[in-house]
Amino acid sequence: MSNRSLPPEVEFSEKVSFKDIVKASESQGKKPLPLWRFIVPLMIQTGLIMAVPTQLVYTNVAGRNVILQTTSFNPYDLQQGNSMRMRYDISRVETLRRLPGWSEVVRRNRGSNRNDILEPGTSLYVVMQEQRFVRNSVPRAWRPVRVFDSLPNRLAANQIPLRGTYQNRVVDYGLETYYVLEEQRQQMNRDMTQWLSRRNNRRRQQQQPVVMEVRVDPQGQAVPVSMWVQN
Repeated sequence: MSNRSLPPEVEFSEKVSFKDIVKASESQGKKPLPLWRFIVPLMIQTGLIMAVPTQLVYTNVAGRNVILQTTSFNPYDLQQGNSMRMRYDISRVETLRRLPGWSEVVRRNRGSNRNDILEPGTSLYVVMQEQRFVRNSVPRAWRPVRVFDSLPNRLAANQIPLRGTYQNRVVDYGLETYYVLEEQRQQMNRDMTQWLSRRNNRRRQQQQPVVMEVRVDPQGQAVPVSMWVQN
C-alpha cells in the first residue's frame, strides 16, 4: 500500500458518504435561526417606516396652530384628485420685501442671476403674529411682521417663525399641497360648489375668503391641519 497522501477532496469523499451529507443537511435545516437575524432586519424596516412621520409627530405635539391667508387655489382640483394646490400671501416676494429684515436677507443671500433676488434654496424664517378674531367666525389670518435668514431666538408670546425656502421666485413652506381623504373630498366638493355659487351670486371675487390652519413647531416646520372657507 502506498504512503502517498491523497488530495483533500478525495480523502474527504472516501470518509464521508452521500448519506452522511444528506443527514447533515436535514439537521441544519431543522436548526432554528438565531433571534437576532430576525430582529435586526425588523428594526431596520421599522426605522425606515418611523423616520417618515417622526417630523409630523413632533410638529403636531410641540407646535401651535397658525392661520395663513391664501392668495390662489383651484377649487376644481378636488374633482380631479384628492389634493389641492395652494399659494399664500407670504409666498410672494412682493409681500416679504415690505417686512423689516428683508434687505438684510437679500444682502447676505443675493441671487447670482438677475431673475432671482435670492439664491435658490435660501431658507427664510417669516415671523407670524396672531390676530384677534370674533368667536364662531372664520379665524383671521396671522400677520407677517419680520423676516430672517436664520431661526430667531426670542419672539413675543403671540409670534412664531415659519420656515420657507426660496425657489422659482416664490417662497415654499411645504404647505402648497393639501391632501384630503376620499370621504372628505366628496364633502369638500359639495361645500366648494355651494361656496362658488354664493360667491358668484354676490360678486365677491375680490375677497380672499379661504384661510389655512397649519401647525408650526418651534423650528418653523409646519404641517397643514384644516381649511376654512368664509360663508
